[in-house]
Amino acid sequence: MTTNIPVNQNHISKWRLILGKEAEKYGIACDGEISYTGQLIDFIFSSDSDNRQGGKGSSRLTIPKWIDAVNVLFPNPVKEVMQRELVKRRGIHELMQKPELLEKIEPNLDLVKTILTHKDLLTPETRSLTRKIIDHVVEQLKKKMKIQIERAITGAIRRDRHSPARVFRNIDLKTTIRRNLKNFDTNSQKLLVDKVFFFAAERKRRPWHIIVTVDQSGSMLDSAIFSSVMASIFAELPSLKTSLILFDTSIVDLSDKVGQPVDVLLSIQLGGGTDITQALMYANQLIREPKRSIVVLITDFYEGRPEHDLIRQVGLMAESGIRLIGLGALGYNAQPEYNKTTARKCRKAGMDILVCTPEKLAECMGKIIIGA
Repeated sequence: MTTNIPVNQNHISKWRLILGKEAEKYGIACDGEISYTGQLIDFIFSSDSDNRQGGKGSSRLTIPKWIDAVNVLFPNPVKEVMQRELVKRRGIHELMQKPELLEKIEPNLDLVKTILTHKDLLTPETRSLTRKIIDHVVEQLKKKMKIQIERAITGAIRRDRHSPARVFRNIDLKTTIRRNLKNFDTNSQKLLVDKVFFFAAERKRRPWHIIVTVDQSGSMLDSAIFSSVMASIFAELPSLKTSLILFDTSIVDLSDKVGQPVDVLLSIQLGGGTDITQALMYANQLIREPKRSIVVLITDFYEGRPEHDLIRQVGLMAESGIRLIGLGALGYNAQPEYNKTTARKCRKAGMDILVCTPEKLAECMGKIIIGA
């Protein structure tokens, strides 16, 4: 007995979009606007050779046509997802060389990563535009991160003003008198002091030194972006001196550009080997007061030289009083792939090992500053 089951065209169309163009081999097809939508989605996942095949469909899509169509047909949240996938999967060469295409892509972190990865393809025209794109994304990240980072660090610095060391030359008379006024004895006309506050005058003169040291290997690109933005926030805070170092097998000191994260990011040279030990040795040379210095090392901990050199260097710096923080990743969606064996050895030698958001890193640094 044959049963006729009614066919719902909307369901067929949805399955066509879900399964992709291969579904048409099995008779799952759609037409009209849904068909065109399917072509736009297929374009992201198809190779160039797929698009050169003959057929009865509409004229072959190109990246400019695709961008224009997506901008018209899809709402912003969907459009941004599709554009990110386009950037990840295809058309990099064309995007990097045509400013009219780049202008139509919504600035986002994935686009910045693509630009930095393929910046050798940029023309003078697109290079100028990509600076604006990177600056836009950097400012968005900075706005998101800044308030909590400033609160954690500046709050710690304020608490750092008073030292528990009872040294007479560092006594804070103004605070001591103000806090003990409640104990004034009117009969004897004397101020009874039950707590003395000591001002760390030498700390006021010498700021904390933060040295951000960033691995340039390709797997660390996300972390490098967040690190450069975070370093630019540090550079704007009082009582902090900020240095910024990029490294692979060589060292690039960008401390003079620490307040210009776009320039920092465009200076990144992805790939090459890794010499973490050399980077730490260089950071150590910059330090004048070890006990008021924090070295933040962002790396995957895959060392290019013998591991024992790295462990020894970490130990020497920790013993001198320098606080070291090692990050396997820094960001909001970090999925770190780092050498956990080496990281554990660095922890035993005196380095704090974290995988965290920028705000959590700032909280950790704040605790170091106040001596918690």
